[in-house]
Amino acid sequence: MERMLAVVFESETKAHEAIRVLQALDEAGFIAVYADGVITKGRDGVIKETRARSGLPQGTMGATAVGSLIGALGGPVSLAVGAAGGLIVGGLADHARHRIAHDFVEDVEHALLPGRSALVAEIDEESTLNVDTRMETLGGFVFRRALGDVADDEYDHEIATLRADIAQTKAEHAVSRAERRSRLQARLDSLNEKLHRLLDRAQASRDEIQRHAAAKVEHLKAQANGAAEDIKARRADRLAAVTKRYNTWLGDPPRRAE
Repeated sequence: MERMLAVVFESETKAHEAIRVLQALDEAGFIAVYADGVITKGRDGVIKETRARSGLPQGTMGATAVGSLIGALGGPVSLAVGAAGGLIVGGLADHARHRIAHDFVEDVEHALLPGRSALVAEIDEESTLNVDTRMETLGGFVFRRALGDVADDEYDHEIATLRADIAQTKAEHAVSRAERRSRLQARLDSLNEKLHRLLDRAQASRDEIQRHAAAKVEHLKAQANGAAEDIKARRADRLAAVTKRYNTWLGDPPRRAE
């Protein structure tokens, strides 16, 4: 199961040590780490990022759940997402933000007091025992939440609302006097422009999520192929589970919005 992990420590040193422990669990096949980072809240309350890494070949931190969490907490990745711009990064960043529950962000924020540091990571794990045991040994406070799945209906409500406005405006246009029709036509043009921008953004999001899913599967395949025999079975099981989970995305070819 894909999960968002945040572990709060009293010191930055401990948080970096925890990153190394997490990597060792990945190398042993107990978990898969897709992205990780270390953040520290200064005595002035400002959060700084001291480490950020995306394990996927074309991954950008701003488009991962880790990047979105750091951004939500006020870190520099939020600025990086804005600077990156564009539909593709923006679409996947929207997806990542929707997958993190607001109360999870609040829990981490309350625990991350000035002077404390946190490991944040997007991981895949079947059991919480390995991570919890090692993080607690280091003195960490563990926060974990399953990452929600966001499907095609991510934009449906907003698209439906715009289409309803367009239909209503068209109906008014058909029965209005000439002097009012020009104003209604201008409104129709504006609504249609907004709808097409939203449809393009929804399609960009879907296409990029599909590529992101494929990158995770390829990442796990590469790990499984290079694993020692005692680790290969664990990685093969994870690869099968993740492939099944993303079957919808991986099975559909990219398609263009209306």
